[in-house]
Amino acid sequence: MKNQKGFTLIELLIVVAIIGIIAAIAIPSLLRARVSANEAATIGDIRTVISAQAAYQSANGGWYDNNLLCLTNPNGCIPNYPSNSPTFLDSQLTSLLPKSGYSRSFIGGDTPGLRNTSTTSTSSTTSYVYWATPTSGGQTGVRGFAGDASGLLCFSTDGSLAATTGTVGLDTSNAATCSVLQ
Repeated sequence: MKNQKGFTLIELLIVVAIIGIIAAIAIPSLLRARVSANEAATIGDIRTVISAQAAYQSANGGWYDNNLLCLTNPNGCIPNYPSNSPTFLDSQLTSLLPKSGYSRSFIGGDTPGLRNTSTTSTSSTTSYVYWATPTSGGQTGVRGFAGDASGLLCFSTDGSLAATTGTVGLDTSNAATCSVLQ
């Protein structure tokens, strides 16, 4: 009889079982890390929109813009805005396409009554809310997030975000729908 070298079936089953145990321990941690990274990226994006709107406000006669594309191409919106001047926001955030496991939405407020249309955008607004909800609750994110013209950033623990009010701002009176993020 020849002396055959190799692994027995029992040895292979033990290795497969060990790999399965390690995977069962590691996969939930990796999913939590992914959710945490998606949430952090979304919070950063909302802060970026708040900052971009604040900078745009100073260039637009004190008004925000109802059209996010104006923050990407301000010389097409603000009269006499120099074409070689910087933009305020990148096109990925203005497109409102899902990013980092979150769907994005934007709503502008009222049109300002007294504004100089020769120096301000025709789509100027008094306020806005930008919010994001998980595209797949529990998998891509757990909490919903929103930011508004006041610079406030809040979250909901269930992923939904019913944070807007009639005046287009965040309603922080109900902590279940809008807990202020510190």
